[in-house]
Amino acid sequence: MPGMRMLFIAAVVALAAGAVVYGIVGDAGNPTTVAECQAGATRTAAMDEAAVGELAAFVVADAVSPLVDLAFVDEEGAPLTLDDWSGKVTLINLWATWCVPCREEMPDLDNLKGMFSDRPFDVVAISLDRAEPAVPIGFLEEIDAKNLVFYHDQKANSFNALKEAGLAFGLPATVLIDENGCRLGHLPGPAKWDGDDAQALIRAALPS
Repeated sequence: MPGMRMLFIAAVVALAAGAVVYGIVGDAGNPTTVAECQAGATRTAAMDEAAVGELAAFVVADAVSPLVDLAFVDEEGAPLTLDDWSGKVTLINLWATWCVPCREEMPDLDNLKGMFSDRPFDVVAISLDRAEPAVPIGFLEEIDAKNLVFYHDQKANSFNALKEAGLAFGLPATVLIDENGCRLGHLPGPAKWDGDDAQALIRAALPS
């Protein structure tokens, strides 16, 4: 239903536009400046053209700006933030094992990371499972994930931060940032992340 899809996209764009000032620009925990985000801003026109088909619901940022920093841990419990991915275009995906669409797209995200393994790109899939890490780790083993690394946010602080910024309304939730930690766009809901449309979007987001 194209009409309904366009209405949904328009509503998401309106919500995202209203969030630019609150929680995204000028976050004290993110040292990236608005000026440093101009490099990513030059790519949004190409991304607009690429956000079609299976990625038509992807909302390209109207104003590329620093993303709120997110805190989570690795499999060993060591703390991490998005600063650890400085220098890479990064697809951040929030998921949980109890979320059926999340489970369905996780193999695609694993494939996507592998497809761009030779480029400055990474997929950071953060589990929001409140259960012990063994549960989401077991799921990644079950789907034979070869490329994804396990990250965990048991208290869902990352989701709450993106929700306050107008970038997450449920799971899965995905945000794409450039190599300086600047928000290039976001997608509420699942996608075919290893399809041709997703690959075209990532190529458009990568530095030339």
